[in-house]
Formats: sequence, structure tokens, C-alpha cells
Amino acid sequence: MSTGTLLAIILPIVLVVAVAAVAASLLMRRRKLQERFGPEYERTMQDADSRMAGERELLDREKRHDSLDIKPLDSRARDRYTREWTSVQEEFVDRPEDAVHDADRLVTTLMHERGYPTQDFEQQLRDLSVEHSRTLEHYRAAHDVDALSSRHEATTEQLRGAMVHYRALFDELLSDGGEPRRHAPA
Repeated sequence: MSTGTLLAIILPIVLVVAVAAVAASLLMRRRKLQERFGPEYERTMQDADSRMAGERELLDREKRHDSLDIKPLDSRARDRYTREWTSVQEEFVDRPEDAVHDADRLVTTLMHERGYPTQDFEQQLRDLSVEHSRTLEHYRAAHDVDALSSRHEATTEQLRGAMVHYRALFDELLSDGGEPRRHAPA
């Protein structure tokens, strides 16, 4: 066989193998992102111009999150937050709107103490999505009711639901001890 014939056979094979390797790598990255971000993966893909842009957004979130100083709470702080949450829940009986506002403030304070920036709600969601993606819908729903409540438009049932939603994120932030779950680089 001539060199030209060998090249004509080998080059397409090498090209197919290279394309397959790149495709496999992209699929693995996608699966890792889907597993890590759960429901937030699909939400991000829907909001993005393309799947590539959405995945780039999620990778950027991971990089930003890794640069944050997320720290665990000591047992005294966890106990203090637990007492404060109990107080907020008790307040709900007589002043449900105030209790929801206080629950929002308590969750925000807890996030801040753990090391999450808390100035901008949308950035909070992006930062939380890396480690707490499965409770983000709870946080969004609670925040929406808190906004309704600020205008005195929330029903008692909505306010009760907001407390349940805030509790989901509160419990997760409190109980995971702040130990970052490190991931392999994509």
C-alpha cells in the first residue's frame, strides 16, 4: 500500500476518534452539571440563548462559588439560629406577615454568616445553586410570597407556605455544616 492510501485510511479514522472523544467529553460534562445543579440545570438552559451558553453560565457559577469563603457554623451558632427560627415560627401565630419577613431576614443573615454574598437576590440564587440547587425553588417561592406580603396581598395560606419554603433552605444551610462539596473540574 502506498503512503497516500494509508493516509487516506488513517486520517478519517483519527478524525472520527477525535470527534467521538470530544462528544463524549461534552456529554460527561453535561451529565455532571445536570447532577450537580438538578432542577436548576433545566431552568438555566431555558433562560440561556443556547445550551452552550447555559452550561458556560453554570461553570461560571461553580468558579465564583469556589472563590467564596463558605464556612461551617460552630455548634453555638447553629443552636442560636435554631432558637431564632423557633421564635419566628411562634410569631407566625399572631403576626404571620411579620413572621415571613423575619424568616426572610433570618435566612439572609444565615447565608451571610456562612459566607454567601447577600446584597442581590438574583446573585444569591446563582451562588446558592451550586450547593443548594434542590431547595432553590423553595427559596424563590418564599421570596415571592414575602414580596406579596410587603404589599399586604398574601393570603394566610400563602404565608404558611412561605414559612415552609424558608424552612427548607434554612434547614439545609444550617445542617450541611458549610463543608463545601468539592467537585472534579469539568
